[in-house]
Amino acid sequence: MIKPDYLKQGDTIGIVATARKISENELSASIIFLKNQGFNILLGKHLFNREHQFAGTDSERATDFQFMLNHPEIKAILCARGGYGSVRIIDQLNFSNFIQKPKWVCGYSDITVFHSHLHRQFHTATLHSTMPINMKEGEFSSETNLSLIKALCGKEISYQLSSHPLNRPGKATGELVGGNLSILYSLLGSSSDINTDGKILFIEDLDEYLYHIDRMMMNLKRNGKLKNLSGLIVGGMSEMNDNTVPYGKNAEEIIAEHCAEYDFPLYFNFPAGHLSQNYALRLGTLTQLNYTNLIQHP
Repeated sequence: MIKPDYLKQGDTIGIVATARKISENELSASIIFLKNQGFNILLGKHLFNREHQFAGTDSERATDFQFMLNHPEIKAILCARGGYGSVRIIDQLNFSNFIQKPKWVCGYSDITVFHSHLHRQFHTATLHSTMPINMKEGEFSSETNLSLIKALCGKEISYQLSSHPLNRPGKATGELVGGNLSILYSLLGSSSDINTDGKILFIEDLDEYLYHIDRMMMNLKRNGKLKNLSGLIVGGMSEMNDNTVPYGKNAEEIIAEHCAEYDFPLYFNFPAGHLSQNYALRLGTLTQLNYTNLIQHP
């Protein structure tokens, strides 16, 4: 896997919106935070455009992302927010310049489209992390925000894995892949579909019906995405929904059920995803699991 160069003070971060629209007011705190960390900021030309729920038309969003991919001074691309829309532009992008000079693509949720595509097509590491929409004044020193900076700057990352009754402790080593479960499910069979063989898979999700979680896990399983895993880490399964007739299991129990026939390590409640604590993860990099920590080596 190819790792982009880590950042240092004075480097430039580009901010784009590839999915849902965002306002200047929603972005202002993040610009202050990133500048306070010593970085220069370049905003996408169409960043604050609006096209119904999207941050401008598909063409405008793709143009901004392409500009950042091509810009020789941009060392990282920070996606402003998630929502929906990244998949609508992924096939419009040309990664020729990016391949010559890779840079960190950062975000979570809908940004899983880019994580998965860059891993599958170009074997390039990306950063699953908080986004500008989540950065608030008064919270600049949060572990979530600081983990983004540590990850971008090449610091060693070591996180404590929480206990959970469904955990299946064990040791594993492999590239860390994954992101939002719904997005991974939607990419199955496409040119952006990830290879999970021998890897540690991370998944998280928000606002899904429990039977949808079951359906998505069934599809991952039937597509062979679970059988050769080195390990599985489950982040936030936040704000799950149920029907009038209850499904009978929560999201964690559904996931555990589909992993029961395998013997890889399985950990729940990792603080990443649609949570107030959303720790940065270097997807695509060699990662170690042991009985107490998730460790990513720079």
